[in-house]
Amino acid sequence: MATLRFDAQKCNLCGLCLEKCPFNALEMGEKGIIENEKCRMCGVCIKVCAQKALSFEQKASKAEVDKNKWKGILIYAEQEEGEIHPVVYELIGEARRLGEKVGYDVYAVIVGGKGTNKNAKKLIPYGVKKVFSYEHTGFDGFKTDCYTDAISDCIASLKPSVVLIGATALGRSLAPRLSVRFHTGLTADCTKLDIKPNTDLVQVRPAFGGNIMAQILISRSRPQFSTVRYKVMDKAKKVENPDGEVVIVPVTDDMAHSAVKVLNIEHINRTKSIEEEDVLVVAGRGAKNDVEMVRELATELGGQLAFTRPMAESGFGDNAHQIGLSGRTVKPKLIITCGVSGAIQFTAGMNAAECIIAINTDPEALIFNIANYCIVDDLYKVVPNLIKKIKDAKNMED
Repeated sequence: MATLRFDAQKCNLCGLCLEKCPFNALEMGEKGIIENEKCRMCGVCIKVCAQKALSFEQKASKAEVDKNKWKGILIYAEQEEGEIHPVVYELIGEARRLGEKVGYDVYAVIVGGKGTNKNAKKLIPYGVKKVFSYEHTGFDGFKTDCYTDAISDCIASLKPSVVLIGATALGRSLAPRLSVRFHTGLTADCTKLDIKPNTDLVQVRPAFGGNIMAQILISRSRPQFSTVRYKVMDKAKKVENPDGEVVIVPVTDDMAHSAVKVLNIEHINRTKSIEEEDVLVVAGRGAKNDVEMVRELATELGGQLAFTRPMAESGFGDNAHQIGLSGRTVKPKLIITCGVSGAIQFTAGMNAAECIIAINTDPEALIFNIANYCIVDDLYKVVPNLIKKIKDAKNMED
C-alpha cells in the first residue's frame, strides 16, 4: 500500500522533510523519498515541503507483502481503571492456539500510566513470550492519538503477522487507527478465528444482521488486525515454567504527547454489563405479555434480564441487553430462556453458557437442542412458581 507520492522533478533535495519528520519515517531511496512502516500519515512532511514534491496517495499495491518478514501474534493488553481487562486473557488463549498451528510466539503490548510495568508482569505466566510495556504519565487516561503512536511504534519494530485487540469501546476506537497507519485491513467484532498454513488469518464475524457468518482474509498485506468479542474465546491457562520477559520501552515526551487535554475526570456509577453477569434470564417473544414477571425472576436470582433480537426491536429492551450475533455474546454460569424459540442468531451468542434452562410450550423448539434442562410448559405458570420457591428459600435462610 503506497501512501506517499514523491515527485522527483519538483524536489530540490533540501532534506527538510527528512529533518522535520517526527517519527523518522522518511529516508532517501534510489528513486527519491520513501516512507517506511513508522509513517503515521501526520502530514508534517507535506506541510514543510515548499516545492510541493510530496503528497498523499492511498492506493493498493499489486504486489503482495513478504509474509516471511512478519511473524508472531501481538495482543493489545487493555487496562481498565488500573487493571488488565479480562478480554486480554481470552485473546492470549486464542493467540496461543493459533500460534501453535504455524509456529508463532505470542507477544503483548501494554500502554498506560503508573503501574503499567507492574501489570505487564502479570501476563508472563500465561505463556506470553515478551510483553512490551510503555509506561508514562502522559498515558494516564485513554487518549487515542498517543496510544496509537505507542502501539504503532511496537508494531513497526516487532513486525507481527497478526494483531488482536478486544472489541471493547476502547478497542473499537484504537484498531481502525492502527490499521490505517499500516495501510492494511481490519476485521471487527470477530467471533471465531483460524489460521492457514501460509499464515493468513481466517476471521469469522456475523454479517447482514447476523443472518450469515462471513469469513474474511487479509491475504496481500501485513499485519492482520482483528477485534475480538469479549466472552467468545476460552481464557488462557497458566503455563509451567514460563520463560517470557517484560521489555520496558523508553517513552519520549513526544510519543506520550496528546492533542487531547483532560480537564476533569468524573467517575460514573458503572452498571455491570450482561457479558459480565453470572446469571441471565432471557425474555423471548413468548414472554412479551409479562416482561416484568421475567425481570422479577432475574432480580431474585441476582442477575440481569436480557432479550432476543425481536424483543429488542419491539422496544422491550436495548442493544446493550440483546443477546445474539447482532447483539452481545455472553458466557454466564446460568442462563434461563423464557419463551425463546432458539434461532441460530440467538444461540450463537449464548451457547457457551455453563448451564442452560429453557422454558417453552413447543416441544420442538430449537432451544431444547442446546439446553441442559428442558421445561415444556407455559412460562406464565412456571416462572411465578420459580419466583415463589426462590423467595421461600430466602425466607428460610433469614
